[in-house]
Amino acid sequence: VLFRLDYYLQNPGETIAIWNGALAIYGGLIAGAIVLYIIADRKLINTRDFLDIAAPSVMIAQSLGRWGNFFNQEAYGAAVDSLDYLPGFIRDQMYIDGSYRQPTFLYESVWNLIGFALILIFRRKLKGIRRGHITAFYLIWYGFGRMIIEGMRTDSLMFFGLRVSQWLSVILIGLGIFIILYQNRKKAPFYHTKEEN
Repeated sequence: VLFRLDYYLQNPGETIAIWNGALAIYGGLIAGAIVLYIIADRKLINTRDFLDIAAPSVMIAQSLGRWGNFFNQEAYGAAVDSLDYLPGFIRDQMYIDGSYRQPTFLYESVWNLIGFALILIFRRKLKGIRRGHITAFYLIWYGFGRMIIEGMRTDSLMFFGLRVSQWLSVILIGLGIFIILYQNRKKAPFYHTKEEN
């Protein structure tokens, strides 16, 4: 919407017409964070804890959601000579416009699965991890992976020499680092292991 603001100011009803196109993940993340904040505030739940609880679910949902790009044959990368290292059903679906394409959906799906597994490991060994750090890890992990993978795509919107998603990834990484530094400086409480409770 922001990159076609003139159009959407003249056609405000189109801003919610998600049936005309996909909802960008960043819009979903922002909307989700706002809703989580409102729910946490109303239920008197610590927002930082609520976000830490939600982070692994968001990571696995993003991993699964990337397969929508596979089925729609969208958000793929540049042409490559071969995809022989992939199963046939992926290779066949990535044959687009007469060429095999980098399966960036798969790279991001696997990246997010790894991030999900790491979050689960961190949550089991919570000693020494401050509240808010799981959310920060999610932001840094997802932002870094998305920044690299986005560079392989061919359909992205550019802005000042980088893809818009790469700029947004830089913001996510910066926000994650800020949360860690802020929580450490503020001496946010640590999570405790089960043995200590």
